[in-house]
Amino acid sequence: MTKVNIHEAKTQLSKLIDKAVNGEEVVIAKAGEPIVRLVPVKAEKMSWWGMDEGKGWVADDFDELDPELMAAFYGEDESEDFDRYTCIPMDVSASKSPSRKR
Repeated sequence: MTKVNIHEAKTQLSKLIDKAVNGEEVVIAKAGEPIVRLVPVKAEKMSWWGMDEGKGWVADDFDELDPELMAAFYGEDESEDFDRYTCIPMDVSASKSPSRKR
């Protein structure tokens, strides 16, 4: 522990700061009585949660899609019969991929 008076602390402040940063206890006294302790500031972890709070908004009609857009995705008739789209099963184990020449 380093104990110094105020006058000495004024003249050697940077050395005392280095001692405190390196973990040594530094006490500044007035007339021999300790009045303050010099300690390093701990780095605070920045919390990213909520950093953009209040910066954005969601429109009231966010979940409502335009009927024209819905028609573009699903077609004009929503009761369209999808059975006309057929999948032809393929046996991929019998097919061979062509070899490449480099």
